[in-house]
Amino acid sequence: MGMGMGMASFIQLLFHLATFVVVLRFLLHLSKADYFNPITQGIVKATNPVVRPLQTVLRPYRRLDLASLVLAILIKSLGIFLALQLMGELAGIGSILIGGVAGVIKTILDLYFFALIISIILSWVAPQAAHPGALLVYQITEPLLAPVRRLIPSLGGLDLSPIFVFLGINLVSSVLVGILAQAAGLPVARFIGM
Repeated sequence: MGMGMGMASFIQLLFHLATFVVVLRFLLHLSKADYFNPITQGIVKATNPVVRPLQTVLRPYRRLDLASLVLAILIKSLGIFLALQLMGELAGIGSILIGGVAGVIKTILDLYFFALIISIILSWVAPQAAHPGALLVYQITEPLLAPVRRLIPSLGGLDLSPIFVFLGINLVSSVLVGILAQAAGLPVARFIGM
């Protein structure tokens, strides 16, 4: 039983990392990140072998790279399925797919959460950073922060928009991902990352 649990954790880690990379590609397309950034190019090149064939069927729609999104859901779902198999637990395909959707939403929210933290730290220690990683973080977080900045003005130069975005991320994570995790069922909910 311990071997199955350890192997299930390892499988989950591998599939979570793969999901992370594909979700990052999805967010880069969504935020219109600089394609010539070396990090963006690395992520695109790493995911192209699987995403490009999918894009012949699921073409990007405006800023939504549907192929990357569907691929991320399939990867996460496959990881949940394999982990359940290794642990000897059963779940229906619907539960696994709902778990995959919930896992991808959770990954997107986690990515935004940590990108915002990095963005805040960079604004304190290196506000004019020109490193490709710093520029990418700003490009990913700006589409979230800009609408909030228009609604909530800064107080004496203090930008409060990240606080409200953090609250929104927590709300969506607890409500939407929680509802999806419940709908997926108990065995699957454990593998979503909640």
